[in-house]
Amino acid sequence: MSPQSVSFTLNGRPVTAETDRHRVFLDLLRGELGLKGPKYGCGMAQCGACSILVDGRPARACVLRAARVEGADVVTLEGLAGPDGLHPVQQAFVEAQAAQCGYCLNGMVISAVALLRANPRPSRDEIRQGMRDNLCRCGTHQEIIEAVERAAELLAAAGGTAHV
Repeated sequence: MSPQSVSFTLNGRPVTAETDRHRVFLDLLRGELGLKGPKYGCGMAQCGACSILVDGRPARACVLRAARVEGADVVTLEGLAGPDGLHPVQQAFVEAQAAQCGYCLNGMVISAVALLRANPRPSRDEIRQGMRDNLCRCGTHQEIIEAVERAAELLAAAGGTAHV
């Protein structure tokens, strides 16, 4: 197939990419667009390492076709930080030391952002439920839960506002 253009907003900037519209979006993000936040994990939408936000909702870039982002607003881990520093969720993960190897971190942060947008004050059970589709093989689950709780505090202190 010959490449066709796919246009979308990526981390606040308009992008038009010439690619096969059936191409896996993760390959486009990492290969041509040079973003390294979303990682290839399982390739089956099971682990969460490739998570991104598409129109504010979490999506698995390893199974998402490029055509599906046409006209969409896409945010990756790289797009969360703003001019004033880290996004509150990123800051909370640093403070809670919620990463060991860091491979799952992209998916954890993206899922936490989506969770806290939908539920700014989740209980521990709601955090567990909201993060259940992300795998951490190092076993930092307790620190991840603490990071999401801390992120909720940081967002509340900022008036619930974050640039993403």
